[in-house]
Amino acid sequence: MATSNQWQLLDSKKNDEEVINTVINVFTELYQTYFINEMLVNHNLPFEIRAFRHTDVWRIFLLLTPWTLARLFLPERDPGIALPDGWQAEQRINAPNTVIGPAIPLAILGGRERAHLNYHPTLGHYLIQPLIQSMAPFNTPDDAFQAWNEVITTRNRVIEEQQRRCEWQQEVSRREFFAKLRRRASPK
Repeated sequence: MATSNQWQLLDSKKNDEEVINTVINVFTELYQTYFINEMLVNHNLPFEIRAFRHTDVWRIFLLLTPWTLARLFLPERDPGIALPDGWQAEQRINAPNTVIGPAIPLAILGGRERAHLNYHPTLGHYLIQPLIQSMAPFNTPDDAFQAWNEVITTRNRVIEEQQRRCEWQQEVSRREFFAKLRRRASPK
């Protein structure tokens, strides 16, 4: 069977609120299918999206789930990143769910990042960066986001002390620290 090396994309005609609702629905479905009975998941946390923005070819946002806080990169058009073998849409349709796919180098805002490739039939191909992988210590979404804000503050202080400049980290820090746009859904 011949396969293409093109990224499958979420419908580009969706507005931001539709994208947010689609992501929440997909991750709620993943929770109900794979995580609902897991003991290491914080079932009291809702699904929530914050810091939604557009950068270059990406829709980027923070996603809180009962099992992780992550940054997601949904491409608005083909990002020009080669898909690894086995990750074309046709090959992923019947593949078992992968919580985290292969790490992919990502050039963004003059910086270099790594994020993990994933695929879902509804979302298409996307990249995910797990930020916090144990949600057990958090009672509320604000607790989890505050913990991430503390990481950002510490990272920014270290960058400043070392007199380095990192455009990507500064943009991410500014956007994520002062994020106002959010969408929440209960996992149950």
